[in-house]
Amino acid sequence: MGERQSAVENLVRSGFWAGRSVFVTGHTGFKGAWLALWLTVLGARVAGYALKPPSSPSLWEMAGSLDGISSTIADIRDEHSLSEAIVRAEPEIIFHLAAQSLVRPSYANPVETYSTNVMGTVNVLQAARHTPSVRAIVNVTSDKCYQNLETGQAYREEDPMGGRDPYSSSKGCAELVTSAFRASFFAEMGSPGLASGRAGNVIGGGDWADDRIVPDVVRAALAGRPVRVRNPGAIRPWQHVLEPLSGYLVLAQRLHESPRDYAEGWNFGPDEEGAVPVAEIVSTIAELWGDSATWEADKGPHPHEAHFLRLDSTKARSRLGWRPRLAIRTALEWTVDWYKSQSQGRDARMLTIAQIERYMELMPA
Repeated sequence: MGERQSAVENLVRSGFWAGRSVFVTGHTGFKGAWLALWLTVLGARVAGYALKPPSSPSLWEMAGSLDGISSTIADIRDEHSLSEAIVRAEPEIIFHLAAQSLVRPSYANPVETYSTNVMGTVNVLQAARHTPSVRAIVNVTSDKCYQNLETGQAYREEDPMGGRDPYSSSKGCAELVTSAFRASFFAEMGSPGLASGRAGNVIGGGDWADDRIVPDVVRAALAGRPVRVRNPGAIRPWQHVLEPLSGYLVLAQRLHESPRDYAEGWNFGPDEEGAVPVAEIVSTIAELWGDSATWEADKGPHPHEAHFLRLDSTKARSRLGWRPRLAIRTALEWTVDWYKSQSQGRDARMLTIAQIERYMELMPA
């Protein structure tokens, strides 16, 4: 296994991406901006399609929009505009990340959540069907796509889709859409490979979205006040943003090379030690930040959110040779270092690219 694993993990450094046309939806979001920048580091020609950044400041405004990426600002629900953008870009590979990505806003705006996450996915796949250049499509969903029975067991790819809240349900629906399109339109020889990637709670520098724990802690620390935490006992699979992105990159390459062999759902979660309570994450960030950063429980009331989530990534390890590289404390150290350095005047683009290159150095040569 060792030689095969080293070879597979080295895919993202193999030159495969140099000069290759890639289309990224949601490139102005947190994960999308990191992915778009990584692709430019690898030499790809990147076209992005998304709404304006969901927060201000944003990683995209700080680091992504300077050069190397062709950007279309438009709605994923606009089928005509999206189709035109994909045809214009002539991509070989599509990464679909555009989404309404938060649980609590999905309660306030369920129609927007479903129309974006479900029909947006339909629009991407429909456009890809009619774009001859496309060879591989990775639809990025969520660990919350699974029917969460709160059993304490890690979810595997064959477990049923579900979701109690509108966001989780919409991601389960997006997985069902992906499965149906794969069987109906992408099953013939010569058609593109279509897969989905499911990851846990990602952390990393440059996330400024509301209602996410790391940005909330950072904003509170910079303001000199305690952060209020609504579910300190909830357990999530935490991982640095570069971990699942490395999985998506390897998956896309495998799909491009052998579409029929990898066209399915894949979990890209952390090791078991990465599934820890929110309170532990907040306490570690406060410790690393220093300057008397503190937190306190917000007793609510709050809408329902899952108490326990964990992913089983055995399949990605055994068949893709993928594995996480950063222990949870290291991931938090990289995250805090990014925010503290940026707050002290360091260039966000250079910080981000430096961490990408540092992460790639952890992959076998």
